[in-house]
Amino acid sequence: MRRLAICVVLMATLEHAAQAQYVLPGASQLAPPLPRPPPPPKIEVPKVPQFDAPPRYNYQPLPRNSFGDRVSRCLDDAAAAGLGPADRGTFARSCAN
Repeated sequence: MRRLAICVVLMATLEHAAQAQYVLPGASQLAPPLPRPPPPPKIEVPKVPQFDAPPRYNYQPLPRNSFGDRVSRCLDDAAAAGLGPADRGTFARSCAN
């Protein structure tokens, strides 16, 4: 009798476990919503040059390096040219100014 009760309880437990795994038809076909696609890139119209417009020139002088930067560059150029130490100083003074 005791074995029969254990078998009945065990069968009922297994039956409920099998029922918990049952999936309703159509429920497994539901997918999560797809993410939104990124917005399209902005299209900008290029500026069309005007043939009869006068040309625009930039008359501002180019930015100049500092005096120390110019002296360093001149000393490097003098050394690359093979000048001696006395000639490098003379070359750098005339070059940097």
